[in-house]
Amino acid sequence: MAGIDDSTGAIVLDLRGLSELTGALIERINTACDGAGSAGDIALVLVLGGEGTGPAWPGPVGIHAVNRWEKALRRVERLGALTVAAVSGRCVGPAVELLLTTDYRVAAPDTVLRVAADSGGAWPGMVLHRLATQIGAGRARGLALSGATVSMAKATTLGLVDDVAEDPHTHALSAVKAGGLVAGPELAVRRGLVLDAVTTSFEEALGAHLAACDRELRRTMAIPGVGV
Repeated sequence: MAGIDDSTGAIVLDLRGLSELTGALIERINTACDGAGSAGDIALVLVLGGEGTGPAWPGPVGIHAVNRWEKALRRVERLGALTVAAVSGRCVGPAVELLLTTDYRVAAPDTVLRVAADSGGAWPGMVLHRLATQIGAGRARGLALSGATVSMAKATTLGLVDDVAEDPHTHALSAVKAGGLVAGPELAVRRGLVLDAVTTSFEEALGAHLAACDRELRRTMAIPGVGV
């Protein structure tokens, strides 16, 4: 079950130790998204890492379970609320997939990321699509095919991680509490504009960007002393 952090009101979902795709895992993510979506400007914090024991990801499941998993990841990626990942230890399989869906990512210094499974090649899910769109096809190809681990120094250089901290969980909550992260009803709009940019032409994107600009202009004009 997800918990509520008293200092920030953020929904905190501890998903450490995952190694197998299950219906219970998908349900936990969807339930947390339901809570964040109905609570307004609240953040969703995912605590990740520390791969558990079990079969190689995703385990003995059918394609319908994989489809439900991908839909749950898409919910996190497009959630109206701010999404934050706090990761430590060995981050592989589901932890990497969830990490790539979040807005802000903080990791412990000893964290290592690995896209490819222990058996060799990377799991061919949408994790490869997200990786390619976020760091480029060339870099994604190398990580997906080589099976190499990624240190936090390299992860920050690639943009896979935003900050490194000894206690990523506390650091993530402090960032939410300090208000240093973008939040509010327009968060999802701005995120969507960024995510869609890699697959949308300038001409196709212009209308959505102008609509977002118009909303922002109307909002700032309504604030006394702003836009006059």
